[in-house]
Amino acid sequence: MAIVLDGNGLTIEKLVRIARFNEKVELSNEALERIKVCRAMLEKKIAAKEIMYGVNTGIGEFSEVVLDDDQVKDFQKYLIYNHSAGIGEPMPIEYVRGAIAGRINVHAHGNSGCRPEITQTLCEMLNKNVTSVVCQKGSVGASGDLAPMAQIALLLMGEGEAFYNGERMPGKDALEKAGIAIPGLHARDGLSTINGSNFITAISALQLYDINRWLKQAEIAASMSLEALHANIKPYDERLHKMRGFPGAVRSANAIMKCVNGSDLQLGKIKHKVQDAYSMRSTPQVIGTAHDAVAYALKQIEIELNGIGDNPIFIPEDDLMLTGANFQGTPVALPMDMISAAVTMVSVMSERRMNRLNNPALSMGLPAFLTKGAGMFSGLMLSQYTADTLIVEQRMLSAPASIQSIPAAADQEDFVSMGMNTVMKNTQIIENAYGILGIEFMAAAQALDFRDHQTGKGVAKAKKVIRRYVEFLDIDRPLYNDHNKMKELVQSCEILEEVEKEVGSLE
Repeated sequence: MAIVLDGNGLTIEKLVRIARFNEKVELSNEALERIKVCRAMLEKKIAAKEIMYGVNTGIGEFSEVVLDDDQVKDFQKYLIYNHSAGIGEPMPIEYVRGAIAGRINVHAHGNSGCRPEITQTLCEMLNKNVTSVVCQKGSVGASGDLAPMAQIALLLMGEGEAFYNGERMPGKDALEKAGIAIPGLHARDGLSTINGSNFITAISALQLYDINRWLKQAEIAASMSLEALHANIKPYDERLHKMRGFPGAVRSANAIMKCVNGSDLQLGKIKHKVQDAYSMRSTPQVIGTAHDAVAYALKQIEIELNGIGDNPIFIPEDDLMLTGANFQGTPVALPMDMISAAVTMVSVMSERRMNRLNNPALSMGLPAFLTKGAGMFSGLMLSQYTADTLIVEQRMLSAPASIQSIPAAADQEDFVSMGMNTVMKNTQIIENAYGILGIEFMAAAQALDFRDHQTGKGVAKAKKVIRRYVEFLDIDRPLYNDHNKMKELVQSCEILEEVEKEVGSLE
């Protein structure tokens, strides 16, 4: 069944289904009627020669320039041409599909002034697998994602490039093969397609979906390391965390306890310290804080997915046009800058636990660097080096982009969100996070092979999945294949899915 877009109720999960899993969309009848009513109002104002920004005026610094009737006809075309100014390799198809879905949902409110044919064509593009080729760089996240959105709008004129069923070709050919009519751009149509933060919002939605699943795997990896390090289990009692009151910490402690449930550790059969190091006993507080950050960012993203991010905005019931800055990307950029730090923070703690597994002075009797032949063999010594260099890159990328504004357009656009920089650097931070966590998983599985106690069901299941891909390191071998396999395994979420089958949801 198609996902209905009506301006409300577009969740992150629905956007992921559209963008990543190619579910079809449908514009609700009520939304279509609202779009028609708004367009009728706009056309009356055009006929009355009412001055309206971006309809019969220039934009940005040229907003005071009034266009004559002949110029109005061609203005939208040149607007899209001059804004198609990005640079770099094409964005992933799921990013572009997500942005298109978000833009349709903006139009569905009936306050954007575009012709219904524009919104309906965007729906057809999603449903028939026509995806604009869009450069990765060029948006400053101010008047929305103008440069990348403009490359979507090129297709509405039968121009630009597109992927059709994964094959790159001229946009006109893609539309023709898919049987999609070219609507062309009339007054307001172009600006109503590009003037919103739809790319940074869609990319953020996809990232938050993935980060939530990564954080759950961080709890599984932590559980394995805690078992291997003979941790004191008391810091993971939910009663401790409820007394402080942070929901993320309660959630994280419960997830860890589900993974170690039934183990000798949980049953008190293993000798442990009175109090463990912070990288062990602070795990629920740290991962929990990341959960709370994700919850806040998710709320912001879903508000934006269902809001009217456009300029100008038309209110048919009041026969009114309002100009403002509802395209501004800061409400998305700032929380996603926080997410940069959250993922990096959890990655640092993962590496610290991996360090304790490697270090014989800290590992509660495990062999140095988790090898039986220390001296002849180096075990997982160099795996830590790899994790460390990934973390340094994460730390550099975690500097907030939302404070990096550079004025543009002759200082008419003198504060910009730089939200695209935020989400694109998060792409690399998340990629590194898969590798760092994969290395902790690998080390924890290696360490558990040196232990003979009963582990929790969740821990045992995670170790079993890991051993399908990476063998016990009996003697030294090149580790890059193991690292890459583990990174791919974490990204696939196979460990998470198998563990949740065993112990229930870790939410």
